[in-house]
Amino acid sequence: MLNQLKLWAKKLKKQLFILYLAYKDERVSWYIKLFTACVVAYAFSPIDLIPDFIPVLGYIDDIIIVPLGIMLALKMLPTSVIEDCTIKAEELIGNERPKNWVAGSIIIVVWLLIFMWSCFTVFKLLN
Repeated sequence: MLNQLKLWAKKLKKQLFILYLAYKDERVSWYIKLFTACVVAYAFSPIDLIPDFIPVLGYIDDIIIVPLGIMLALKMLPTSVIEDCTIKAEELIGNERPKNWVAGSIIIVVWLLIFMWSCFTVFKLLN
């Protein structure tokens, strides 16, 4: 059972790298790139839709939402792009992880804006 979970986790990791590389591919249309970027950003984001400290429900996004998003994104991509990105992903996994500071910065800024908006709204309601 534990070995199956490890294999499943490795497969998800590889699929995320495939999606990351497919996002950069010119053969992919803009709306698929947008969806793919959202899936990858959500998977790598430390902030979840449902916080992990909530019993049982906290892990639903990790167990259901992320794999479902990966599956949908892979179905949207052309087969040739998936094949090319699979080869590149295997090389990346063997060497090192990609570093995209721009995407990371955008994720942080978006979450900060959401946090600031939430604080502003709560403060406005309390007054």
